[in-house]
Amino acid sequence: MASKLQEEIKQTRPFANIEEEALLNIRRTSDKLQHHTQQLFKPHGVTPTQYNVLRILRGAGENGLRCSEVGERLVSSDPDITRLLDRLQKQKLVRRKRDAKDRRVIHTMISAEGLRLLKEMDPLVNDGVKQILKHMSREKLTTLVALLEEARQALPVEG
Repeated sequence: MASKLQEEIKQTRPFANIEEEALLNIRRTSDKLQHHTQQLFKPHGVTPTQYNVLRILRGAGENGLRCSEVGERLVSSDPDITRLLDRLQKQKLVRRKRDAKDRRVIHTMISAEGLRLLKEMDPLVNDGVKQILKHMSREKLTTLVALLEEARQALPVEG
């Protein structure tokens, strides 16, 4: 009997092993969830990653963060943080300033416009996230979180 994933991707052969099926299920689910969340952000002119950066910078306070520090805190890694910050600066959602002690270091801070956008988006995003997973009980969600964290723990540290 074919699994739900096999039916979805129209795969006629069985998976090589249960690990392959589990990994492909995670990837398929991630893709579907990512698409759905992108639709939440689209009307506001930012991507989920840009929203994540704005939240990180809001949490960093008035001193902001260096580019590398933003990258370390992202939920989804982005190889070109500089360009991402450039786009946010063009939208006037962040501002940058050189470090007074080391002119090579640039700190990025969220702007007043960025704070305004987050204030507008936060309740919509929070409600949207709840809607995506509302069909799952708190117990199942807690188990899911623990299983995903366990899967990540086994992976080598990036660096």
